[in-house]
Amino acid sequence: MSTSATASVSTHILDTSVGRPAEGVAVHLSARSGRAADWRALGGSATDTDGRCKDLPALPEGTTHVRLDFAVEPYFEKKQADAQQDAPANRDSGAGVFFPEVAITFAVVPGEHYHVPLLLNPFGYSVYRGS
Repeated sequence: MSTSATASVSTHILDTSVGRPAEGVAVHLSARSGRAADWRALGGSATDTDGRCKDLPALPEGTTHVRLDFAVEPYFEKKQADAQQDAPANRDSGAGVFFPEVAITFAVVPGEHYHVPLLLNPFGYSVYRGS
C-alpha cells in the first residue's frame, strides 16, 4: 500500500498464447532513489493461480525507479514439458526459450500505486500501467 511518502507496486501475468494467467513465475523487485543510484534488491514473489503477485515487498521511501524482473524461462520450459510436444520456441530460436527473462523498469512518484501487467507469449511480451 502506498503512503504519501512511498509508492506501491503490483503485477500480474497473462499468457496470451493460451489466454490464461501464468502461474509460478518468479518475480523480483528492485528499487533505486535517483537515476544515478545503485539498484537495491528488495525481494520477490511468484505468481499465483491467477497470475498475480500479491506479496511483493514495500518500496522504501525515496524510491524514484522500480525494476520488475520476471523469470519466464522456467515457466515456458514447464509448459513445454507438460504439453510433451516440440514447442515453436524450440524450433524457431534453437536456444529453448526466446525471452528467458523480462525486465521492466519504470519511474514512480510517492503516493501513487503502479499496477504493471505483463502480457506474455513465447515470442513477445507487452507491458502497460494498469489500474
